[in-house]
Amino acid sequence: MTLTAIVVAIVALALGVLAGFFVGRSFVERRTANAQQNAERIIADATKQAEAAKKEALVDAKDQVFQLRAEAEEDVKERRKEVTAAEGRLIQREESLEKRAESLEKREQQLSSAQGQLVKQEEELAELIESEKDRLEQLAGMTSDEAKAVLLARVEEEVTHDAAVLIREVEARAREEADKKARNIVGIAIQRVAADHTAESTVSVIHIPSDELKGRIIGREGRNIRAFEQLTGINMIIDDTPEAVVLSSFDPVRREIGRVTLETLIADGRIHPARIEEMYNKAVTLVDQQIAEAGDQAVFETGVHGLHPEIVRTLGRLRYRTSYGQNVLKHSLEVAYLAGVMATELGVDEKLARRAGLLHDLGKAIDHEIEGPHAVIGADLARRLGEHAEVVHCIEAHHGDVDPSTVEAVLVQAADAISASRPGARRETLESYIKRLEKLESLAMSRQGVEKVYAMQAGREIRVMVRPEMISDDDATLMARELAQQIEDEMQYPGQVKVMIVRESRAVDYAK
Repeated sequence: MTLTAIVVAIVALALGVLAGFFVGRSFVERRTANAQQNAERIIADATKQAEAAKKEALVDAKDQVFQLRAEAEEDVKERRKEVTAAEGRLIQREESLEKRAESLEKREQQLSSAQGQLVKQEEELAELIESEKDRLEQLAGMTSDEAKAVLLARVEEEVTHDAAVLIREVEARAREEADKKARNIVGIAIQRVAADHTAESTVSVIHIPSDELKGRIIGREGRNIRAFEQLTGINMIIDDTPEAVVLSSFDPVRREIGRVTLETLIADGRIHPARIEEMYNKAVTLVDQQIAEAGDQAVFETGVHGLHPEIVRTLGRLRYRTSYGQNVLKHSLEVAYLAGVMATELGVDEKLARRAGLLHDLGKAIDHEIEGPHAVIGADLARRLGEHAEVVHCIEAHHGDVDPSTVEAVLVQAADAISASRPGARRETLESYIKRLEKLESLAMSRQGVEKVYAMQAGREIRVMVRPEMISDDDATLMARELAQQIEDEMQYPGQVKVMIVRESRAVDYAK
């Protein structure tokens, strides 16, 4: 290709490019003019629509304002009506209050006048009362103080009657409930306990084959009897009683040693001071062994463990101790059984009750050696040998030397009374027995209104016959209670004493 052709081509290309540029520019200008016209038209339409919406909004707003104004006017009218009605009610209330105030003023005036009348009437009534008092005093022949005394006496009599009735009712209810329970417990305890008792005293009677032995026992110039009494410390009584020698001593262990010694000498036949001493030493060993066995057996039978050996030995000495003819060791075993059974029935400490029951009369084994009540002596011994404080308290309290503070102490007291007072358990000397019955009867006869007194059932019951014209039923109830309390305070007796007041009215006439 030639240069000219190239130049022509370049020029043609440049002209084409210019032509395309101008054509495109004219096209763009036309489109821009069209777009501007469309925009102006849209703006004009929007302006018209906005004007129309504005007019509609103004119309709607005017309607709402009118409607709200109408509603507000209606509300104001209703409020005015309510206010008017409230004002009317207030006016009516004020009028009613004014009327009520006027009526209250009238009532106050009436009350003040009535009060004045009441004061006058009270003065008149006081004058009338005084005049009536004077008239009554003249008619009755007594002053007001005397009338008060009579009235108080009547009131006291009525109160006494009510108190006696109340006492009877309370005692009856308590007796019904307590007696059943007590009988059941005591009955069960007694049924389950069976302890034998021996009847011994402060003397021992030794049977001898013949009266010829009395001379051999006395010995030449009394040397055998002197040696015997010097070794044993007991009195040998040889009198006209056929085939019998009596040994007397307050110490039961010492008396038992003497009994064993003398029986051994009689069986051996050789009686002289040296043989007496030999037999005495053997008897001491034998009795000590029996004491130890008796203590161990008592502890084993009651199931009491952990006792001090000295307490067991002292307990064994009770085998030879009697009280009113009742063997004290057997009595202690029975009290232990009774107290244990009753404690089981009541749900308290059965082991403690049984232990305290076994040891309660421990002091009787040494009361001839130490001054004081056997309960206190036994408590001191048990305390010194390491017994528990509750056991010591039961021992000390079983005869009332101190007040019982535990249930077990009360049970030991009750078991001791049951064992001692049951029929056949004890015997008294005739003199002390008669004195006790005489004291019972004299206490009852000392009371006013008593006609006759009888001590019954070996002093366990006292029947008091009273004069019915002097003693009422209520007085009889009070007398029984007071007499029972007096017997508790002033007398000592085994078991319990039943006080029965008998009031009998009789109407007697004769047909002629």
